[in-house]
Amino acid sequence: MYKNLIKNALTIDVEDYFQVSAFAPYISRDQWDSHDCRVERNVERILLMLESHEAKATFFTLGWIAERYPHLVRLIVDGGHELASHGYGHERASDLTEATFFADVFSAKKLLEDLSGHEVKGYRAPSFSIGESNLWAFDCLERAGYRYSSSIYPIVHDHYGMPDAPRFAHRVRAGLIEVPVTTARFFDRNWPASGGGFFRLLPYAMSRWLLECVNRQDRQPAVFYFHPWEIDAGQPRIAGINAKTRFRHYVNLHRTEGRLRHLLADFNWGRMDDIFLTGSADEIPYQATPVNS
Repeated sequence: MYKNLIKNALTIDVEDYFQVSAFAPYISRDQWDSHDCRVERNVERILLMLESHEAKATFFTLGWIAERYPHLVRLIVDGGHELASHGYGHERASDLTEATFFADVFSAKKLLEDLSGHEVKGYRAPSFSIGESNLWAFDCLERAGYRYSSSIYPIVHDHYGMPDAPRFAHRVRAGLIEVPVTTARFFDRNWPASGGGFFRLLPYAMSRWLLECVNRQDRQPAVFYFHPWEIDAGQPRIAGINAKTRFRHYVNLHRTEGRLRHLLADFNWGRMDDIFLTGSADEIPYQATPVNS
């Protein structure tokens, strides 16, 4: 019923289960290579799922992953999908200095472009970690040659979020737009409507309804995201994590792939660059500093 209403952007943050920010207190970066890496098989499953639904997507890929699995990079671009940057080592932008952040996003872009032979236009900060305290990150992204960012989540959250930021695509620098992940607005508040843990926690019918509201009431394309590890119910369990982190990471992993297949059937999906970079630059409003939308 809603398949042809509007084209939405499907995005995948390509990182493995042991690299998520919530596990950082339990797994150091120098231990990453000692863990069973499952991202390759999970991304291959996602690519087959997308192919079966004739859907295209944007893969925000860690440089750390691309360096070790260049075959994945080629599979993504050969499938007609967009390759974008998630930085190199999944370090939150808010934890870096301006100089180290620029070095990270510049080197990740170059690595991905060298491996793929394609321009990398987009960037997503790990854990949506661009906010009021580090808006200089947009200067770095523009200087590094990116054309868009998808790094702000305009909600209230204990680990990220900028609830007063605009909900939809807006120009933050002359050569750079920010495309936030999607929220639905009810009762004077933004509510998550774009994937991640909320997609696994809520019934699928609720997620579908929220996306329909954005398409039909706001008349805007949605930006949905998930991770390869979210379709992997058999991933190794990390010992010693607290109950809140355990619940957030593992809830309903066994349901995610089925829900994604419904999502692919119920909506029309495409790449970020095709949806947000093909029109006139004048169509996207300029806001140097995010303000209440």
